[in-house]
Amino acid sequence: MLINETRALFSRDYAEAREKFCRTAALRGLAIDSYVLPLGGASGETLATDVVFDGPRDAARLVILISGVHGVEGYCGSAIQTGVLGLGPVTAPDTAVLHIHAVNPYGFSNSRRATHENIDLNRNFVDFSVPLPVNDRYAEIHDLLLPPEWPPTDENESTLDVLRRQWGLRGYQRAVGLGQYAFEDGIHYGGREPAWSNLTFRQILRKYAQQCRRIGSIDVHTGLGPYGYGERIFACPDETQTLARARRWWGDCVTSVNLGTSTSIPMTGPIQYGQFEECRQSEQTNVCLEFGTHPLSVVLPAMRAEHWLHRHGSADTRQAATIRQAFKDAFYPQADDWQSAIWEQGRDVFLQTVHGLQDDTAQAQTV
Repeated sequence: MLINETRALFSRDYAEAREKFCRTAALRGLAIDSYVLPLGGASGETLATDVVFDGPRDAARLVILISGVHGVEGYCGSAIQTGVLGLGPVTAPDTAVLHIHAVNPYGFSNSRRATHENIDLNRNFVDFSVPLPVNDRYAEIHDLLLPPEWPPTDENESTLDVLRRQWGLRGYQRAVGLGQYAFEDGIHYGGREPAWSNLTFRQILRKYAQQCRRIGSIDVHTGLGPYGYGERIFACPDETQTLARARRWWGDCVTSVNLGTSTSIPMTGPIQYGQFEECRQSEQTNVCLEFGTHPLSVVLPAMRAEHWLHRHGSADTRQAATIRQAFKDAFYPQADDWQSAIWEQGRDVFLQTVHGLQDDTAQAQTV
């Protein structure tokens, strides 16, 4: 695909991304099922999770493409979904594709990772009927991560550095990113009940993914890893046969949070938990496709600043605008080389998933 054609898949804002996705589906003659969030967008636009089912409704094999779990990261997943729709119908037998566009439309529109409830959706798929997970280390650093003033004082950062050295890089990453359920205005807040996006995602799966017997899902994210590289992170609870199958599909490069081989860490309540609960009838092989943007030395301060702005606000409109733009840039580089890399790898992973569903079925039939 030429640079201009690739660039056309990407958008400047949520409204444009939604329009491109829906228009491409309509050109294919595919129905669009919209789940509207009853809040206005950043520019007053309608906010919705849009669903397109491409293929036979009774297909036994289903590819699920998910974008916008972390709202501001939705540009990348939306572009891949629009590009995949543009490839035309899947010709593999008994196979369909379920596009779930902008699971978190509020965050997409407002350039936030969190939902309108300030919930990190990938920490929200937990059992709320039992005591919630406790992250004691986050409690120690909550006020240090999001201090009353920005930028933080040298004393504040020095105290954080001491804890970072004590806990080690991975331990500190777990403290910040594992998920926490005690601070509603904090980072990676998991909520105290299912978010709107959680309930909507489950509703979609109950409507469209009950007939299938085999699922291969691709959940697209940005912000971790080398610039433009799409890490294939294993997203299933079973580390034995399912991980082996994932590596047959997507290559030996597939990493695992539980084995410590991925740039990400284990987290409480990722969206795949909801998928497993709602689609128990299916054998599932799932990947989180995580595209690198900038070094963590850029991404993490941008994340802290954006959450600080949410927590404390700022009377300085220039400061607020600068923080918001830096945050968007940290998760969405608008450069031709990055966009080309994202589309090429996203397309390849999609096609590998389609082929994987066929190959494993063929193997099962010959055994």
